[in-house]
Amino acid sequence: MKKLVFYLAVGFMISFLSGCDLDDEGYYLNDSWMGLGLIQKDTVSENFTIELDNGVVLSPVNNSGWWREVKDNQRVLVNYTIIGDKNNTENTEQYSVRINSLSNILYKGIFNITPEIEDSIGNDPIHVKDLWLKKNMLNFELQYRGGSKIHFINLVKQTMASANANDPVILELRHNNKGDQEMIPLSAVVTFDLSSLKVVGKTSISFKVTAKDFDGKNFEYTGEYKY
Repeated sequence: MKKLVFYLAVGFMISFLSGCDLDDEGYYLNDSWMGLGLIQKDTVSENFTIELDNGVVLSPVNNSGWWREVKDNQRVLVNYTIIGDKNNTENTEQYSVRINSLSNILYKGIFNITPEIEDSIGNDPIHVKDLWLKKNMLNFELQYRGGSKIHFINLVKQTMASANANDPVILELRHNNKGDQEMIPLSAVVTFDLSSLKVVGKTSISFKVTAKDFDGKNFEYTGEYKY
């Protein structure tokens, strides 16, 4: 992946050079970072952490305002400021952070498609600007056109299996614009869980993603999901 891997292109660090404040551990309190991760929510203590895609764990110090809004295993884009290092017995890189903003990222499984629902799933054009695989998560940075309606994006698999077990699993990125007018350019980051592709007795599986692009072009990507 070229960007949006761990800190969205290495992380957008915003530094305000005038009036910079340092905390006791040497972190600039006006610095801001961004990353993609998963919420780990503790319903007993009413605390939660965010595990970023690079394994770093964030422990929000201002979690009371966010705890009721987030769900366990929710995929998020987080903007945060590091307050200090957090000691732990797991030998992982952990930080106490202040959450500046938190955005939900579409995170869903693969949809098995049948001829009966083929038309309803949609096949409107969509541009794949970037794609990357992290653990079981296949991530897309997408561009499309719209106006005022909610669009639906799915990663689908035909129920007809290939006769050759060694062939890659064919996945289609499908976009339904719900008849929206193509007035303005839009963008989105979406994540799909590949866990349902696991085969007993194997440790990896190859897959091929196709998508209908604009101007009659098609997108294709072949990868390997290791588990």
